[in-house]
Amino acid sequence: MTDYGWRFTMTYQFTPPGQDYSHYASGRVFYGAPGQATLPVRLMSEIFLRCLAIRQKQGLNEPVTIYDPVCGTAYHLVVCAWLHWPHISAIIGSDIDADVLSFAARNLGLLTAVGLNNRIAEIEALQTNYGKVAHAEALQSAARLQQQLQQNLAHHPIATHLFPANALRPDELQQKLTGQSIDLVIADVPYGRRANWQGVTTDTTDPLWRLLDSLLAVLSPHTLVAIAANKSQMCNHDQYTRWGKFQVGKRCVFLLQPGHGKV
Repeated sequence: MTDYGWRFTMTYQFTPPGQDYSHYASGRVFYGAPGQATLPVRLMSEIFLRCLAIRQKQGLNEPVTIYDPVCGTAYHLVVCAWLHWPHISAIIGSDIDADVLSFAARNLGLLTAVGLNNRIAEIEALQTNYGKVAHAEALQSAARLQQQLQQNLAHHPIATHLFPANALRPDELQQKLTGQSIDLVIADVPYGRRANWQGVTTDTTDPLWRLLDSLLAVLSPHTLVAIAANKSQMCNHDQYTRWGKFQVGKRCVFLLQPGHGKV
């Protein structure tokens, strides 16, 4: 495949500053979990829009199926769905931590009227019992999200699927994703500050390389892979072609695609 070089290197290109993302804050309406790192809303949106722009250059314009092999609470996936609903057909998440997947299930449930109504009832109970300002603000956000959800569902529902898996093992991914077409992978990989790799054996191979290698078992040549890592990590794998990278704060985002190319 062609090596397209490090395009789209500006920090932010598709998401202008000054936008209010407070309604999408983790822990307000969307569920958060202690100790779980999350992609900032603006950064998640920027990653998705850059990937969408690449797909459009390739003549691919249909809504996408997104997969995150280390999804954690899936907070960033749900926020992405809320911001870019018409462009997303399905969201798939997996994680080695079964406990954190329970939070992911509740977050993905918010993409349905039943799930969001249940969450509103929870917040109303908290406000009744404790009467904190934060609960009143959460209800205001929930009302706005409820109205937006009705509009989103008028486009189409977003299918969701969660499963436990060690993303470093291609056999586990193949077993759970057989027959599933994945258009876009977005992963905020562990890098030691608030999260560490789990399921790593005595093998000294770089876990990030192993993740990319494992993903090859379930991706197509048209799948785009966006990896958010820290500045010291490099996505070095000769079975991927690079589309670009950009840096925001301590995160460096690599945009890759399966196929032979210099990385």
